[in-house]
Amino acid sequence: MASFSLGGLNASSRRRSIHSRNATVERRNLITVCRFSVKTLIDRSCFETIDDSSPEFNNFAAILEQILSHRLKGQITWFGYESPRSFWDYIKVACRKVSHNCICSIENMENVSSSRAKGRAWIRVALMEKHLSEYISTALRDFKTTRRFYEDGAIVLGEEANMLAGMLLGLNAIDFSFCLKGEGLDGNYPAVIDYTPYLKFTQSSDSISSDEEELRTLGSSGSESSTPDNIGPPFIMDENSWFNKCKRVEQKYRLTLEQKGYLEELVRLRENQLAESIAQKKVLRQTIEAMELAQKMEKEQLEYIIVELQDQLTVLKNNDLRSRQELTTHLTNQWPSPGVLDVNAVALDTLLYRKQNKQWDEKSFHSLDQLSADVSLSQTSLDPSHSQDGDGKSHGLSLLSEGKEDTPSLLGLCGSLTSVASYKSLTSLKSSEYLASPTTEMTSPGLTPS
Repeated sequence: MASFSLGGLNASSRRRSIHSRNATVERRNLITVCRFSVKTLIDRSCFETIDDSSPEFNNFAAILEQILSHRLKGQITWFGYESPRSFWDYIKVACRKVSHNCICSIENMENVSSSRAKGRAWIRVALMEKHLSEYISTALRDFKTTRRFYEDGAIVLGEEANMLAGMLLGLNAIDFSFCLKGEGLDGNYPAVIDYTPYLKFTQSSDSISSDEEELRTLGSSGSESSTPDNIGPPFIMDENSWFNKCKRVEQKYRLTLEQKGYLEELVRLRENQLAESIAQKKVLRQTIEAMELAQKMEKEQLEYIIVELQDQLTVLKNNDLRSRQELTTHLTNQWPSPGVLDVNAVALDTLLYRKQNKQWDEKSFHSLDQLSADVSLSQTSLDPSHSQDGDGKSHGLSLLSEGKEDTPSLLGLCGSLTSVASYKSLTSLKSSEYLASPTTEMTSPGLTPS
């Protein structure tokens, strides 16, 4: 029983190894024949335009279709069955990120209906646009979509995919011309690869010598009377073979010459672009230096202006402080001493008290001088230290004018105007016709010094 199980394991492992080997060989064969087909297309493009009638292109299109269809998953239907699908279903999803792609144009083609025919039309349009390599590279980078459409072991999921994108890059140098209404877009039949152009056998020199030796051996053993002269001439290549070889060498030389000319032209173009870039860089550097110099000069001017404005501000502050001090000194010198102002306030309050108690003598004052004299007399009477004789009266009249010269600005001071209440009281006296002249205006320099 154990031997049977071991035999089953060995058989299953052998089957897996065979399957893996077959898948590897299949992938390698397709990639190799694709590389050969790309080379033949490049060689043929040196002599003629590649179109639908070119056998090299038909073979390349069949190879690419086989590669993109390798291990492609089927589409699950409603009933759970798996129906085959074309590689176009994968391309139209994975290549939509390509800028200015042709997916929508191919989808809207009227004469192309089947999915396989749309895939073949896409190959031709991508070749004419010189974007086939870009399409394949973009599709392979979308690994999630690729895993969703292909099974394990597919070419697009292996390391060969990167080789495929690199090989297709060389086709961008070829100008293709296709008709999208021809029979090549018919999707009713699958693509078949023709391997015969790539299966040439070249015999080595060692093999040729071994064949000649074998012929001599066979001739000597068949007849004893046979001599080496009876042996045919050695294997010699005919003229057609030499002509074909020379033709291939000439084609390679022309291709190399064209590539050399293209590279030289490309180098000249890059040199011109480099010279222009250097000139632009020089101009930009000069512009930047000029801007930096102008910015530096502007900065210096602004700093000088700021310093000058600061000096002017300092001078203005000093002048303002000096003016304030002078104004304070002037106003202080214009007003009487605080002691005199207090006495005048008491005298004015006394007058107001007499008015309220109807003890005011009804007499008219023809001028503010008489009112001021009366206020002075009342003030003198309130002073307890003042004597009642005539000398005391004259001394009381001279209290307001002692130490200062009479000026027009001091004529209106009757009592104390240092408070708003006193000023209002004096105004009420004037308005109640206790003054003889109602039209006389009382002028005051101000209530309080500022």
